[in-house]
Amino acid sequence: MDEKRFAVLIDADNVSAKYIKYILDETANYGIATYKRIYGDWTKPNTIAWKEVLLENSVTPVQQYSYTVGKNATDAAMIIDAMDILYSGNVDGYCIVSSDSDFTKLSSRLRESGMMVIGMGERKTPKPFISSCNLFKYLDVLAESEKQTMGIQEDGENIAKKVNGQQKKKEQNGNYDDTEKGMTDINVIKLAIKKMLNEADGKDQRMNMGEIGNRLAKRYSDFDVRNYGDTKLSKFLKKMDFLEIETDKEGGTAMWVALKGDSEENKSDKNQQKHKRSYKKRKKT
Repeated sequence: MDEKRFAVLIDADNVSAKYIKYILDETANYGIATYKRIYGDWTKPNTIAWKEVLLENSVTPVQQYSYTVGKNATDAAMIIDAMDILYSGNVDGYCIVSSDSDFTKLSSRLRESGMMVIGMGERKTPKPFISSCNLFKYLDVLAESEKQTMGIQEDGENIAKKVNGQQKKKEQNGNYDDTEKGMTDINVIKLAIKKMLNEADGKDQRMNMGEIGNRLAKRYSDFDVRNYGDTKLSKFLKKMDFLEIETDKEGGTAMWVALKGDSEENKSDKNQQKHKRSYKKRKKT
């Protein structure tokens, strides 16, 4: 099969040069980067760090002066180039690298034209842009995940706790914008998995692990097990005590997932449902 061709467009005003490796490596997981362009005002001192990594990674800098104070000319240049590339018919998808919500409309428009859109930015990226992409990758999480894999950082569970702690602290400080909800909460993921398995066909109501991963990625554009401190989907799912995981009974490598009938979480859910039913009965009398 031919690999998908991607246009990688980077907003230098909104992304740090330290992420260049993760940007290109992650794009390579989905296809070939045929366009690699970065946009910014290269006369400004804040772009010096980028200048040092562009040549070795074969990324083409596009000069864009800031004509007016308060207006982001870089965004406009990226959007115009993205549409020019679209009409050329030379790519199958885009990787838009920015933590700016101004690219939400562009992402939606590209998807309407059948393009696959991968967004990349930090955890501060507003939710509308995240949701407009087919997939969204948190660059700061990718960096932490690599350090974890190399044994430099805390274990995966601690990383996940730190991510959740930062989100809670933001809520408590009262600066949690409606357009910036943060990454999809782990409890939302758990609920979605339960629903999938409850609706699964067959007597044992089990699903292929790969199918669960695919469905979660389609439903939540930012779903990536590395966001929750794991490197593999199997490790991520094995942490959930309400799931039962087994390998293919016929000697294959496929892994199957089903709900445990006696897990603590399932017992808790059932007790809550019983409580609600009993409350409704008392209310009628």
